[in-house]
Amino acid sequence: MTNDYNTDRSHERERLVAQIEREGIRDPAVLDALRQVPREAFVPPKLHAAAYHDSALPIGREQTISQPFIVALMTAKLELESTDRVLEIGAGSGYAAAVLAVIAQEVYTVERDRELAEMARQRLQALGFSNVHVLHADGTRGWPEHAPYQAISVTAGGPDVPQSLSEQLAIGGRLVMPVGRDLSQQQLIRVRRIAEDDYRQEKLGDVRFVPLVGVAGWDGQERVK
Repeated sequence: MTNDYNTDRSHERERLVAQIEREGIRDPAVLDALRQVPREAFVPPKLHAAAYHDSALPIGREQTISQPFIVALMTAKLELESTDRVLEIGAGSGYAAAVLAVIAQEVYTVERDRELAEMARQRLQALGFSNVHVLHADGTRGWPEHAPYQAISVTAGGPDVPQSLSEQLAIGGRLVMPVGRDLSQQQLIRVRRIAEDDYRQEKLGDVRFVPLVGVAGWDGQERVK
């Protein structure tokens, strides 16, 4: 990965990583990935000064870049290995995909908004993330052509885990996703696929994400824009 951002804000990035570590994220690979990815490159220029605040920020198209702690938490709960193939649902700005890509071998990320998908693709390419692949499509369908995935990260809250995503998870794989019947709040869960028809689920805490929209999301009639 190459970029032009490290010199300018590396001290802010290091301060944020230290804060996230104090808050309980201790996975060395995740903390190192946060150090390497310039978050300011994934937000509008007017928000560069706020890039290393531990908060969500608007990125346009009524979407946000997730709070860094949440990105770190979800990444850590995926228990990634360097050889893993990862599916991300909801590319957004591309920031979380970049963090995943520092750790994993390949990242496939799906974004339902065409404009966001194209901006994420261009940004990731410019920063040298050649192992991230971006698809404009309905994320609730996953990306079956590259399945199975050792890890799946869903960055929007749905009423249930879409069956299509469960089926694309490898045996032994982990899926992390916000789930809940209330649009204003969800429970972050981790699903492990133990065997062909054996999935184990655990709760990781209360969260609040934008709604997961698509054929297997909140609005089954919704189509890709």
